[in-house]
Amino acid sequence: MSAGSTEIIALSMVAAVVVSVAERSFAADNDQGAQLVAMCAACHRLDGRDRGIPSIVGFSEEQFVTVMRAFKSGERSGPIMRTMARSLSNEEIAILARYFAAQGEETQRR
Repeated sequence: MSAGSTEIIALSMVAAVVVSVAERSFAADNDQGAQLVAMCAACHRLDGRDRGIPSIVGFSEEQFVTVMRAFKSGERSGPIMRTMARSLSNEEIAILARYFAAQGEETQRR
């Protein structure tokens, strides 16, 4: 086996490990995202309709993060939402923001 072949095999093995780790990380984010979305769905409709509780589907990522930070800080009132926002980490808020922004894009395509 030549030195070049050995390097190619080594790089292939490293690439396989990186892909495997990335896939596990993506799956973990999806699981966490699904759990977080279920928490929101207890009150907010996920079909984008407003039935007394405002829809959060279609917020841009920035809008969602801004609103959640306002609830978290107390700048925006709402005892239930303040409690929910304070229970979420910044990373969890970002995961939800990406999810709801993507749902809005899907709704607009239909």
